[in-house]
Amino acid sequence: MAGTYSQIYIQIVFAVKGRQNLLAKEWRQEVFKYMAGIIKNKGQKSIIVNGVEDHVHIFVGLKPSMALSDLVRDVKNNSTNFINDNKWVTGKFSWQEGYAAFSYSHSQIETVYNYILNQEKHHSKQTFKDEYMDFLKKFEVEHDAKYLFEWID
Repeated sequence: MAGTYSQIYIQIVFAVKGRQNLLAKEWRQEVFKYMAGIIKNKGQKSIIVNGVEDHVHIFVGLKPSMALSDLVRDVKNNSTNFINDNKWVTGKFSWQEGYAAFSYSHSQIETVYNYILNQEKHHSKQTFKDEYMDFLKKFEVEHDAKYLFEWID
């Protein structure tokens, strides 16, 4: 009997609510590992999860049995609870609504992986806002600026 096989490579980007610098370096990697575990438990392939104090990049091999929006919702909800349960921030932590997602071919995996791996170095030269706008332009994503993240300039 024939089966269905596919692997769709997606980079997901989303920010801390209010674009606050709340993802502290001392526990950030623990959160990223937790996110990778959520992705794996959902039957998806976590390639890399990394980011800086105000946003995260997730690179996944997505199987079409799961909607991307469901995966992002579950990662955001569960990681929010994880951060709040550990009381790593004063008050309540949450992610901003929305996210961006960009697809890649198999031949681009190493390039995207290295880009996400080197987020700290990358953001010493470019703001998250500029990075995000560059992605939208590069992938020709139509958008309305009033519905983008709350930017802190």
